[in-house]
Amino acid sequence: MISGEYQAVIIGGGPGGYVAGIRLGQHGIKTLLIEKEALGGECLNRGCIPSKTLISRVNTYWSASNSRWLKAEKLEIDWNELQRLRARIVKRLRLGVKYLLEENGVKVIEGEAKLKSESVVEVRLKDGSEKEFKADNIVVATGGEHISLKEIPLDGKRIISSSQALELPEIPKRLLVVGGGVSGLEIGMMYAKLGSKVVIVELMDQLLPGVEKDLVNIVERRLRKLGVEIHTESKVVGSKIMDDRVRAIVERKGGENFEVEADYAMVAVGKRPLTRDLGLEEVGVKLDRRGFIEVDERLRTNVNGIYAVGDVTGPPFLAHRAAYHGIVVAENIAGRERSIQGLVIPSAIFTDPEIAFAGLSEAEAKEKGMDVKVGKFLFTALGRAIAEEAGEGFIKLIADASTNELIGCQMVGPHVSELISEAALAIQNKLTLEQFASSIRPHPTFSEALTEAAEAALWKPIHMIS
Repeated sequence: MISGEYQAVIIGGGPGGYVAGIRLGQHGIKTLLIEKEALGGECLNRGCIPSKTLISRVNTYWSASNSRWLKAEKLEIDWNELQRLRARIVKRLRLGVKYLLEENGVKVIEGEAKLKSESVVEVRLKDGSEKEFKADNIVVATGGEHISLKEIPLDGKRIISSSQALELPEIPKRLLVVGGGVSGLEIGMMYAKLGSKVVIVELMDQLLPGVEKDLVNIVERRLRKLGVEIHTESKVVGSKIMDDRVRAIVERKGGENFEVEADYAMVAVGKRPLTRDLGLEEVGVKLDRRGFIEVDERLRTNVNGIYAVGDVTGPPFLAHRAAYHGIVVAENIAGRERSIQGLVIPSAIFTDPEIAFAGLSEAEAKEKGMDVKVGKFLFTALGRAIAEEAGEGFIKLIADASTNELIGCQMVGPHVSELISEAALAIQNKLTLEQFASSIRPHPTFSEALTEAAEAALWKPIHMIS
């Protein structure tokens, strides 16, 4: 029996799902959103927001503790209060999402959804009852889940995911990080600043695989200064939980083994799509070999009326990508054609210093056979960076040498998670180096490094000998 009919039904209330819901509501489209756990999804509840809440406060504590001019005796961090703050912030934002959905006329229900057909969704509610809803359009926004390794399987207590690492009841004395990707480095560095002895084990030959090595080198230097032990080209081949600690056996390249003991082991080796038990294959939705939903440039699946957004469509796993997908899908359902073709998606990594990039790297451009111009400016030559004693890092701009059109940007340094948006905007809109350099940026700011990098690509920067 059909419990209700809607113009759109969204499965999943994360950044992709709830944004799609809000925009559909703004268009006056009758919409139902189904979420099985908590509105906001992984990002708001267990990822982006709680991690940055903790990281920003820990950075403040660490800076004060290591200041040469600020004198504070017995400076301590109240971990329990910081955890309560994290929970309050998450709750506030989650309630904000709920309010926005309700105010835009979106019906929200809690339960597990499954496709019965291309136009019917079955929902198992918390009380065990089931309801069916008819939909003209269905949006799958179920996201992904953390991968567990058989050699060191997640148990949620001592062997934990990156999400669970944000909710620890104590600051670990020893932390093993399995996976030197974004989450591994962000959270591992945070705990290192709190005094944890951190060991990072990464399978590939560098930390942050896929990120330009010259960016990673600067972050790796900082990690080593913090006392972090780094093992690349290594993997965990076995583990054992012993009361209040974990013992892992790590194999280096070449077959040599060694043991690591830690209070907790955080496994952060990637994600897989949450597509199981959704009924996708039963209704004919095509998945790729890894289980991600295949979509076209308008985020349509191969089944008429069914769309997919965000992590469930494959990497990169970024909340802002999912949110943009949500808007594109909503606009398409509303009859306004939108595409993700040619989209420039910036990335930001909240290590210390931060890393950010958008568009093509120099190596990627050359692989495409392009002749490039490169402009690089060091933060050690920037007044604001020197004033704040934050001179590590640089900005690098990549342009097509034949047209001077900006095609890429890589950054490592202070506040680059904010600066990358300006570069992404320029790349998206095909601005030239001349246009980018001619924009006046306020002094003294970190954004001035963008001007200098563009000038370096054109000829010479003002504040650095090149």
